Amino acid sequence: MSSAGAVQMDMKDNKQFLTDLFAGPFRGHAIIMNHPQEPYPFAEGDYTLDRVPLRKWVDRYIRDYEAQLKWHRELGDDAVPNMRLQSNTGIFAACFGCPVHVYEDSPSMARPIVTTPEEADRLPQPDPSAQPLARFFELAEMIQERVGPEVSLGAPDIQSSFDIAAIVWNKQDFYLAMYDNPGAVRRLTGKCHLLLEQFFKEFIRRFPNCNLNYWPNAWAPPELGVWLSEDEPGAMTPDMFEKFCLPSLVALSETFGGLFMHCCAAADHQYANFKKIPNFRGLQRVYQEPGPLPAIQAFSGRTVIMHVVNDEDEAHALLDMALPETRFLFNFTSMPRDDAKRALERLRARAPKV
Repeated sequence: MSSAGAVQMDMKDNKQFLTDLFAGPFRGHAIIMNHPQEPYPFAEGDYTLDRVPLRKWVDRYIRDYEAQLKWHRELGDDAVPNMRLQSNTGIFAACFGCPVHVYEDSPSMARPIVTTPEEADRLPQPDPSAQPLARFFELAEMIQERVGPEVSLGAPDIQSSFDIAAIVWNKQDFYLAMYDNPGAVRRLTGKCHLLLEQFFKEFIRRFPNCNLNYWPNAWAPPELGVWLSEDEPGAMTPDMFEKFCLPSLVALSETFGGLFMHCCAAADHQYANFKKIPNFRGLQRVYQEPGPLPAIQAFSGRTVIMHVVNDEDEAHALLDMALPETRFLFNFTSMPRDDAKRALERLRARAPKV
């Protein structure tokens, strides 16, 4: 066993605690203090592109993993360090041929290639061997050769089937097509769904110890389900969401045993639809008015409310809103180690683990 694998054995208790949080007895709220990361070289793009050799990214991700190990062992929080192989949001859209634009000071982004239903229907069906997913798998293989199979390999950025389609198809035309040619929208979303399903199956097959999470920083065993972003529902009525988005979310959850969702849209009006997802295990929102209370009321007792926390006061405010059956996962943005340790101790005193 590699030294990294030996450290993973030390995380057995954290793995069980997080598994219970998402799908077992409630033993307390999870607190994860994110470690400070080295500056990201946005001008180089990311590993999904060919501007920088993959071996350079291998070294970078191993350095980050070692920093995670040191940080979380010193703090004693609820994290499970893993190789967080995050990517730009367009990794799946690029498999359909979308060009990826590299910015100097922010993450890369895929640009649409479809403007009409006819163009959407002509797109061939990609599979996980398409670039840039092929580069993801190549990078994952190279990293596993270095650290061993005991280290969990994280996922790239994963958008929902509908979100991928909304990147591939110019968004203004895409939303008009939902009214004028809904069949073409469903067909493209279906292609995106198939690509996602094939990717998840291949990732789990190649790396059984994978972590399907990519955001926020957390860990769950792959049998608890897939993680993705659903960022478009703020622009839709509940009826539209049910027609165009919900079928894929339900199918993915049924196929893989559950679903975890990030949503940064103004989507409180979709909560009833979110509740239709079987084994809906975790929800992370970027809240607008009126804030997190409606989510706490809607999902306590059925779904872990995962919250990216900027300061300790924010976490205490959420605890003030908690119902008896609420389950939180607090994911703190990085701060100096001593500050992180004190914040963790104070929160743990208020919300102890059992």
